Amino acid sequence: MTITQSSIFLRDMRFYAYHGVLPQERTVGGEYSVSLKVDVDMQAAVEHDLVEVTLNYAELYLLVKMEMEQPSDLLEHVAARIGQAVFDTFHRVKSLNVQVVKLNPPMGADCKGAGVELNMIR
Repeated sequence: MTITQSSIFLRDMRFYAYHGVLPQERTVGGEYSVSLKVDVDMQAAVEHDLVEVTLNYAELYLLVKMEMEQPSDLLEHVAARIGQAVFDTFHRVKSLNVQVVKLNPPMGADCKGAGVELNMIR
């Protein structure tokens, strides 16, 4: 068997954070959703059933959590920091997709959220 593509993902992680350009967003904060898909070779994990040969998604979560705790004006900056931290920490990661969504954006619109999505390669 040959695996042609493999990914680990964390979908809709929820955080309360203080990102935004408005003073209220930095003071009061808001709810965010983050999704992360990391492309990594999982052939060894498939063959050997050992966590040591794959990416531990609990460690991925902690990395995202640490980045979400650092306030930024722009969601673009937050998403890029998350991506860079993944690349810096997990050297086997080939590429990734990260989405950061502000669930209740202060723009007077009735919507489920506003956000950014970045696709990054090493």
